[in-house]
Amino acid sequence: MIQRSLYIFILLFGFGISQGKADGLIEKRDSINEIPDSVKTKKDNFFKRFYRYFAESNEVKEEKKFDFSIIGGPHFSSDTKLGLGVVASGLYRLDRSDKSISPSNVSIYGDITTTGFYLLGIRGNTIFPKDKFRIDGNIYFFSFPSSYWGIGYEAGHRDSSTTFKRLENQIKLDFLFKVAKNTYVGPNLMFRNVNGKDFKDISFLNGEKSSISCFGPGIVASYDSRDFIPNPSKGFYAKLEQQFFPKFLGNDYDFNRTSVELRYYHKLWKGGILASEIQGIFNYGDTPWSMVALLGGPYRMRGYYEGQYRDNDMVQTQVELRQKIYNRHGIVVWGGAGNVFPKTDKFKWSQTLPSYGLGYRWEFKNRVNVRLDYGFGKGQNAFYFNINEAF
Repeated sequence: MIQRSLYIFILLFGFGISQGKADGLIEKRDSINEIPDSVKTKKDNFFKRFYRYFAESNEVKEEKKFDFSIIGGPHFSSDTKLGLGVVASGLYRLDRSDKSISPSNVSIYGDITTTGFYLLGIRGNTIFPKDKFRIDGNIYFFSFPSSYWGIGYEAGHRDSSTTFKRLENQIKLDFLFKVAKNTYVGPNLMFRNVNGKDFKDISFLNGEKSSISCFGPGIVASYDSRDFIPNPSKGFYAKLEQQFFPKFLGNDYDFNRTSVELRYYHKLWKGGILASEIQGIFNYGDTPWSMVALLGGPYRMRGYYEGQYRDNDMVQTQVELRQKIYNRHGIVVWGGAGNVFPKTDKFKWSQTLPSYGLGYRWEFKNRVNVRLDYGFGKGQNAFYFNINEAF
């Protein structure tokens, strides 16, 4: 939903040309001795630097304390119309002498469109020396002209919704301490505010508040043997998270949330990786409309409008084949399924929704991909542009 866009980078495919060819072009230009004026020299120098910036962006730069790159371009989608998006990625090590652990990473993403949609976010993982401590974070805010169908599979399935303006901001931080090999435990904090404005039909909320803020502590346990967090080629990842939103912390609604994630990555052949994931979200108590589990979006159940199908609980799974095809270019295909339901004993197999699609990958930085995905759902489809893999 947030990043459902087809980003048209005219220069993108040219950036995959080898650096040797780039150097050859530069040498030819340098061989011209007679330059009419200084203006042309400045222009040539700018384009050389511009080309080199992208041609060399995926090279490992161990000499840099913080290896940072940025890319942007226009896009168009049916819901957000014409817009301009920017993504950036940075890699760094707090202990630069230790190459045995995955580097820390940060991704910054932003977007603005002609419909009034805007977005700015930052997410990343900071790994401290000897991997004894980690901080995982996701911070964002956005304004989005959205639609709301109501809660439950039947609500999302029927052709009836209301429009509204969704203003949302979130801060989520996990503080993880290493307790055994690849095993981490620690507290976390989450704050989310959703302000629904200008509902065309406020009755869809069934009397709930249109503006809701939730704050709560939690506890996280994870196992992580992935070789590289933004784009693993092997390893296993498991995460169990329990979040609490009690009224005594100022919440209007008293509820708890349990979430489970399991991921596995396996190298099949040269350039081929099979990635799989199972996820479950389960809410207990008086869960507000803004905090129930949402199906769809740029990371899971791609192809669905995020939030059209929503309920207290959700389970989803996906399997993706990632294949590097040439130089910095790659493709992916995936298939998955998901289900939303009010509680576990109300789960219905007949309400399971399919998801499948294909995508293009361009290695923006070393093992950090820009991804362009086209997902298909039941009666709908969507484009996505993002940095890093979906999972």
